[in-house]
This record gives sequence, C-alpha cells and structure tokens, in this order.
Amino acid sequence: MDRSGFVKLAVIAFGLVVVSFFVRGLSRLVLGAETAAMLQAPLAVVGFGLFVYLFVRATLDAIGVWEVERSDP
Repeated sequence: MDRSGFVKLAVIAFGLVVVSFFVRGLSRLVLGAETAAMLQAPLAVVGFGLFVYLFVRATLDAIGVWEVERSDP
C-alpha cells in the first residue's frame, strides 16, 4: 500500500462513520430506535475497523516494521 491508498482508506473510513450517523438519525425518525441501531451498526463497525487497521499500520510504519510505500509523483 502506498501513501495515497492509505489516505483513500482513511477518507472511506471517515465517510462510513459519518454515513452511519446519518442512517441512524434518519431511520430513527421513520422506523424506531432499535431498527435504526441495527441499520447503523454494520457501517459503524466497518468504519471503526478500518480506523483500527490504519492506526496499527501507521504505528508499524513509524517504528519501521511494515513500511507504507512512498508514492512517486
């Protein structure tokens, strides 16, 4: 993975978490609290999982174990 791929994954993870909040809020108006939580949960879990992966990957890059390749312009 190069740095541009790393940034793309970070944007996707952030977008998933934000979309999960919108899904929960809008579906709560129509479907109820329990159903809204069930609809929101997969998006939030995947987004949070991506954030955890990116954090571990950045930490391993910082200590020199698993490098994130530099992208050449």
